[in-house]
Amino acid sequence: MLPFSRFEARTILKLSGPIVLAQLTQTLMYFVDTVMAGRVSATDMAAIAVASGLWLPVVLTMQGLLLALTPIIAQYYGSQQTKPISHFTLQGLYLAMLLAAVLFVVMLFADLPLARLNMDPLLREKTIDYLFYVSFGLFPAAGYMVMRNLFEGLGNTKASMWIAFVGILVNVPANYIFIYGKLGMPALGGAGCGVATSLVFLAMFVAMLVYGYTSRSTRPYRHWPEKLWLSVKDQWQIIRIGTPIAFSIFFEVTLFACIPLVIVHLGPIVVAGHQVAHNYSAIVFMLPLSLGLATTIRVGHLVGQQNVMALKKAISTAIVLSVAMSLLTVIFTLLFRGYVAALYSPDPAVIALASSLLILAAIYQFSDAVQVVAACALRGMKITKPVFFITLISYWPIGFGLGAVLGLTNWLVKPMGVFGFWTGIIIGLTCAAIALAIVLRKQINRIEHAFKTGTAA
Repeated sequence: MLPFSRFEARTILKLSGPIVLAQLTQTLMYFVDTVMAGRVSATDMAAIAVASGLWLPVVLTMQGLLLALTPIIAQYYGSQQTKPISHFTLQGLYLAMLLAAVLFVVMLFADLPLARLNMDPLLREKTIDYLFYVSFGLFPAAGYMVMRNLFEGLGNTKASMWIAFVGILVNVPANYIFIYGKLGMPALGGAGCGVATSLVFLAMFVAMLVYGYTSRSTRPYRHWPEKLWLSVKDQWQIIRIGTPIAFSIFFEVTLFACIPLVIVHLGPIVVAGHQVAHNYSAIVFMLPLSLGLATTIRVGHLVGQQNVMALKKAISTAIVLSVAMSLLTVIFTLLFRGYVAALYSPDPAVIALASSLLILAAIYQFSDAVQVVAACALRGMKITKPVFFITLISYWPIGFGLGAVLGLTNWLVKPMGVFGFWTGIIIGLTCAAIALAIVLRKQINRIEHAFKTGTAA
C-alpha cells in the first residue's frame, strides 16, 4: 500500500465527519436509555442489557444485509450511471419490508429463549416487555436503513447526521414519558425505552423521506424506476453481497451482546458492569466505524472509476487515520474510566467493576481500528465472503469460546468471570485484524490486475 495521502485524508474525513456525528448520536440514544433506566434500578439497566442480547443482533443483522446497497449504489455513482440507482433503492425497500415482517414474527417469541435462562423473574418480565415494545420499530427502521444507504452511496453523508439529530430529540422526551410515567402514560421503567426506540425509528424514517424529496443530491434520482415489480435477479445480488455483511455484523454484535445472557447467573451488578463497559465501547467504536463507512463509499466510487492508484492511497490513509484516532481513545479511556463509569450508575459496585473492565476495553481499540477499516474497504469492492469467514472464526471459536473457557472454567486459569470474556474479545479482534489485513492486500492486487488486463466486472 502507498503511504499517507493528505488529499485522501481530507476526502475521507469529509465523508466520515457527518457519519461520526450520526453514529455517535444514535449510540447516544442507547447511552440515554441505559442511564435513564439505570436511575430507576440496576434491574432495569440489566433488563436493557439482556434484551440487547436479542434485539441488537436482530436489527443490526437486518442493517448489515441492507448495507449491500451502499457499495452497489456507490459504484454506479462512480461510473456515472443514474438509472440503476433508483431501481436498486426500490428493490432494497421491498427486501427491507420483507425482512422486517419476518423478524417481527421472530421477536414475538423472544420469551422462549429467556425462559431457559436462570434469571430473576422481575428481570425476565422487564426484558420481555422491552422486546415487545421495541419490535414495532422494525418496519420504520428498515425503511430508514434503505434511505440512509442511498444517501451514503451517493456520497451525501450529511443526511444521516441531520436525521440522527431528529432521533435524539424524540428519544429523550419519549424515554422520560414512558420510563417514569408522565403525561398520563404508565411508568414502564426500562421497558419504556422500547416504546421510545420504536417512536425514534418512526420519526427518523419520516424525516429521511422528507429530506429525500427536498435534497439536491437526490434530484437526478427522484423518478419512478422503469420496472416497479420485484426483480429476483437484483434481489439476489443484494442478498448475495449483503448476507456475509449481515452475518459478520451478527458475529461481532453477539460476541458482546450474548455475554449478559451467559453471565446473568452472576447477578445484576455483574451484568450492569459489563453493560457499562460495552455501551462505552460501542460509543468510542463509532470513530473507527465511521471512518470505515466512509472508506466503503470512497472505495466504491474509486472502483467505479477504475482508479487503482487512488484506491490504494485511500485505503492506507484510512487505516492510518483509524489507528491514530484509537490512540487518542485509549489515552482518554485509561485516564477517565472512573468518571465514565460514574455517568452510568450511582452504584459503587457497578462503578468499580465497570472501571476495571474499561481497561480491557481500551486494549483492543487498535485491533478494532484495523479490522473495521479493512472489512469496510473490502465491502466497498463488493467483496464480503472472506470477511464472513474471518469474523466467524475470530469472534466465536476464538473470541467467545476462549472467553467462556477463561471466564467460566478452570481449564487454563481460575474462573475469571466477566473478565475472561473480555480477554477473549481482545484476542479474537486481534486475530480478525491480522487476517483481514492480509486478505485486503491480496484483493487490492487482484483488482489492480483486473483493471490492467481489462477483465474487471
